Amino acid sequence: GITSNFDFAGTDIRIYGPGKITMGNHGHIGTNSAIQLDARCTVRIGDYCSISHNVRIYTSSPLVDQDFTAGPLETRLGDVTIGNGTWVGANVFINPGVTIGDHAIVGANSVVTKDVPPYAIVGGVPAKLIRYKTIAPSNSK
Repeated sequence: GITSNFDFAGTDIRIYGPGKITMGNHGHIGTNSAIQLDARCTVRIGDYCSISHNVRIYTSSPLVDQDFTAGPLETRLGDVTIGNGTWVGANVFINPGVTIGDHAIVGANSVVTKDVPPYAIVGGVPAKLIRYKTIAPSNSK
């Protein structure tokens, strides 16, 4: 599911776990990024996506309201979708079950806990809407 022209732009990029992944055309992911793939989940990265360095994408995470000394732990599961033409800044964490819409921008150092609409610019911890893009992309991409 990884296109031949998707660029692994750096070192120490980890994709691990038995889940599924698709990575679109003309995108890239930067150094020291990681994508965790639970067996029951899928990560989809669209065409022309720019994913910066030190980005974390997770499809499962322990639920917080439980006893961590008892096992097995209950987990939150969810597919992650990153739309076409998106830009994910450095040091971003994307939680399980999140969809980032086409042509959206996630600012550096953000934690994405909820879906991001198309053309939105979000940032912060947790990421919140800053504004929408004022220029639509060209039809060539």
